[in-house]
Amino acid sequence: MKNTVISLALIAGLAACSGGNPFDENATDTGSGSGTDGGTDGGTDTGGETDGDGIAITDGTPPGTESPTSGDTIYRSEKLNEESGDGYANSVSYNSDDDTFTVNNLAFDGDSPYVRGKSVSSLNGGRFNVYEAEELAFDPNTGDAIDQFKYRAIYGVSKNRTTDGRNVPTTQFAIVRTGAYVKYGFGGFIYQRDGGVTLPETLQAKYTGKSAGLRDSNDGGDLQFTTADVEINIDSDDFDKGAGVNGRISNRRVFDLDGNDITGTVAATIGTGLTQIPDAQLVVQAGVLQDSGDLVGEVVSSYRTADGNEVEYETGNYYAIVAGDNADEIVGVFVLEAGNSRDTGGFIVYRGKDE
Repeated sequence: MKNTVISLALIAGLAACSGGNPFDENATDTGSGSGTDGGTDGGTDTGGETDGDGIAITDGTPPGTESPTSGDTIYRSEKLNEESGDGYANSVSYNSDDDTFTVNNLAFDGDSPYVRGKSVSSLNGGRFNVYEAEELAFDPNTGDAIDQFKYRAIYGVSKNRTTDGRNVPTTQFAIVRTGAYVKYGFGGFIYQRDGGVTLPETLQAKYTGKSAGLRDSNDGGDLQFTTADVEINIDSDDFDKGAGVNGRISNRRVFDLDGNDITGTVAATIGTGLTQIPDAQLVVQAGVLQDSGDLVGEVVSSYRTADGNEVEYETGNYYAIVAGDNADEIVGVFVLEAGNSRDTGGFIVYRGKDE
């Protein structure tokens, strides 16, 4: 596995760990009101198929909990790709005592836990916290400073708690990326449901909420923050082979690492006359919702030119888990790629209003 750092070659030989719970079980809900909300909603805060038993028989579901049922806690992580560096961030933990975030298996991301972001501390109305790796490490023998890579982590936590007496968040997700490499570089995402789910067998359900993520580049561009509104709808009556699912990722915004809204600038590079990032659609497919609550499908975006032609922009996938005694929420991650850019966004959506 070889990835090239901007102005520095790095050959890494780190082994990914397997098994275990990637989230600290004592993680505390910090997604609401824990930062200084200097922005507005949508802005920054600047201060597969199954065998019928929920067992995946396709490779679409990310690795993690094996053969889960609807009653199990489930965790998932980005699939390891030793060539690109995807999936190397394989476990995380949050320390509520000092509001720090620890990420395993990434080189040159500091010798101490990630701290709350300085320029951007949270995203999308304070729902999602931002953490950053320290900029320098020090040789203990000489005291020499060693530059570290510009890693950022997004952490999302459900507003709901489990009902089994453990008092832990129903769902969580984390995304870690960097803009330090010429290619995408090392990083990863993790998402989890604590406890089980009761999936409805009939009727339809609507989920709404927000996302926050990181946009990186495959040609040496810098890291950026992203936000969006997310809607997911589930039709439990049909298809015969798994529920029908659709949805939309809209109101997409892009911010630089200082928190400046650069949506218009980015949109102009996509197509002439564009001022917004195109909405993305969850593709309606059969069999995307498994009995366990795992939910995996395709997502695409497109835009219409001035002369009326429809142009495909991004393609990718969403990976999610339905959670709650009444299937109250969904946690997940979408990954959308277009040319040399990639938007990795984490979301938590709820039945009813996301307040």
